[in-house]
Amino acid sequence: MPLCEMEPPTFALSSGHHPPHHRPVLCETVVELLAPQSGRVFVDCTLGLGGHALSLLPRLTPGRLIGLDADPHALDVARARLVEFAPHVHFVHANFRELPQVLSSLGVERVQGVLADLGMSSFQVEAPERGFSFLREGPLDMRMDPTQPRTAAEIVARWPERDLADLLANCGEERWARRIARRIAETRRRAPIRTTTDLAQLIAETVPGGGRGMRIHPATRTFQALRMAVNDEASSLDELLRVLPDVLAPGGRAAIITFHSLEDRAVKRAFQQGRRDGQYHLLTRKPMRPSEQELAENPRSRSAKVRAVERLA
Repeated sequence: MPLCEMEPPTFALSSGHHPPHHRPVLCETVVELLAPQSGRVFVDCTLGLGGHALSLLPRLTPGRLIGLDADPHALDVARARLVEFAPHVHFVHANFRELPQVLSSLGVERVQGVLADLGMSSFQVEAPERGFSFLREGPLDMRMDPTQPRTAAEIVARWPERDLADLLANCGEERWARRIARRIAETRRRAPIRTTTDLAQLIAETVPGGGRGMRIHPATRTFQALRMAVNDEASSLDELLRVLPDVLAPGGRAAIITFHSLEDRAVKRAFQQGRRDGQYHLLTRKPMRPSEQELAENPRSRSAKVRAVERLA
């Protein structure tokens, strides 16, 4: 098997949808950093469609991979893709903030490897009914775990204007946060903002010049902030970083892939603090990025960064 399998087969889901070809980002780098070995126990905190797992498992077997994901639909796909490794994989529907509880339920005290890929898969982005993309009309949902109650529509409809503005500024790093929040509040008094394209159009009409000349779509940062709030992403990452030293065995390694500066800063701070506390050896002094070849093959990897540490005794 090649170091990283890049063109997986497509599997049908019970809903009738077919996941697109999925390219796990920084896959070769992750395998090199985590250095999986036979008989070890690893955790993939964001199993997704199993792209990274397909490259880790041949090196772990007869060890174990514990695969967590908040998205039950993604777990269905991963089960199908990883069927040949089924005896060595535990599939768990859970947020990675629950990692200690998951390990305890499986009778595992510490593990030799932890991976978390904080990005979204094409499978999620390209499904209009999930509401993650402003390029496809769908409901304002944005839940990674559809069993959770809060949606983006609820936030857009109910949060006070000031809270919305703070969210866009803090989680989206949106320059026009106050203006966008004001426009949302004015618009929803007349009629509900129901769809992703309705919200994206509202934002484009609100920012100066309609976003012309911007490097990214004017709705990008607002959608990021809403998704983070719906899924409580910042708090979940903080909790994972807090418990990571306790779940890693001495010599165990962890790698975290981030996609925006807020995530990367949180990982950087936690890893550097762990080094100062004598918990970690930094495997990456600076974040590692995709190669030119990977960028050419998978433009969506352009924002990806990975940092890694090894647990000291």
